[in-house]
Amino acid sequence: MRILIVEDDSLVAQGLKQGLQQLGYTVDVAGTSEEAERCVSAETFDMTLVDIGLPKADGLHFVRQLRQRGNPLPALVLTASDGMDDIVRGLDAGADDYMTKPYRLPEVAARIRALIRRSNAVTDACLRHDGLTLDTRSRTATLHGEPLDLTNREWSILEMLLMASPAVVSKDKLVQGLAGWDKDITPNAIEVHVSRLRQKLAPGAITIRTIRGIGYRVDAPQT
Repeated sequence: MRILIVEDDSLVAQGLKQGLQQLGYTVDVAGTSEEAERCVSAETFDMTLVDIGLPKADGLHFVRQLRQRGNPLPALVLTASDGMDDIVRGLDAGADDYMTKPYRLPEVAARIRALIRRSNAVTDACLRHDGLTLDTRSRTATLHGEPLDLTNREWSILEMLLMASPAVVSKDKLVQGLAGWDKDITPNAIEVHVSRLRQKLAPGAITIRTIRGIGYRVDAPQT
C-alpha cells in the first residue's frame, strides 16, 4: 500500500514516514498542496494523510481539488485544533476522517487500516489475471486456486505490474515503488526478482515480458 503524507513540518513528516515504513507501507511526502497535486497526477496512491495548516493553499484545498476531479483517494486530515469548526470544514471539504495533534502512531495506523477497509468495501480488493489472484488486503496470492509463495519484493512488483497491465512499467518506477520501505532495492535486484516471478508464474502460463530499454509488462488477460 502506498501512502502520500502532505505535511510541511519536515520533522513531523519524517517521523510519520519512518513509522509507517516500519509497518510495511510505501510512503511519499509532499510539503505543499501544489506538490501533493503533482504527486497524485503522476503516481497512484492508496490513501493520503493531509495536514490542514500548510503554507499558501491549505490542506483542505488539496482535498477539495481531489474531490472536484472525481478522485476517491481516501483522505485522513490532520489538524492542530480540536475545534468543531476545523473538523466540520475538513469533512465538508471531502475528508474521510480526521485526527488532532498530537497523535500516536498506533492510532494513525488503525485509522489508515479502517479507511482502507472502507475503501476496499467499495472496490474489489483483489487483482485477477488469467487464474492469478492477488488479495491486496491480506497480501496473499493464488494461482489457479493454489497458494503462490511470494516474497514481499516479488508480491509488490507483481502488484504494480498487474495494476498497470497491459501498460509497460519502467524499471525505475518499480525501484521507486519499493524504495519507500526497501532502501536496498536496485535495478539489478529488480531483474533478479522478475526472473524468479517468471519461474513461479510459468505453471499458469502467465508471462512477464521485457520491453527492451523501457521496462516490463504483463499482457492483458486472455478472453
